[in-house]
Amino acid sequence: MLAQSQSITALEKIMQLNVTGHHVDITIALRKYVVNKLEKIERHFDHVSDVHCILTVEKLRHKAEATVSLNGGKIYADATEEDMYAAIDGLIDKLDRQVKKYKEKLADHHARDTNKRNFG
Repeated sequence: MLAQSQSITALEKIMQLNVTGHHVDITIALRKYVVNKLEKIERHFDHVSDVHCILTVEKLRHKAEATVSLNGGKIYADATEEDMYAAIDGLIDKLDRQVKKYKEKLADHHARDTNKRNFG
C-alpha cells in the first residue's frame, strides 16, 4: 500500500491533479486508477502542468472529462460509457491522441523555425 501511495504523490509533485466527482464518491481505488492512467500521458509529453478531471454519474451514464494544461495551451476531452472505468479508459485514449498531436505540432513548428533561420 505504501508503494502505491508514494507513486501517487510522486506524480502529483510533477503535475497538479484535481479529481472531482459529481453524484459519485471518489474512492481511493478510483483516484489511483485515474493517476495510473494519467502516467501514460506524462510519459508522452512531460510539460503537463495541471490536470482537472471530473467524473459524473447520471443514471446509467458514466462520464469522465478532463482538461489538461500544457505549456502553451489546454486540451479537453470527455468520454461516456456504462462503466466508470471504461469511461476513464476512453478519456485517457482521447487525451493521449490529442497530446501526441500537440507534441508533433510543436516539433513541426520548431523544425520550420530552424529551417527559416538557416536559409533566410
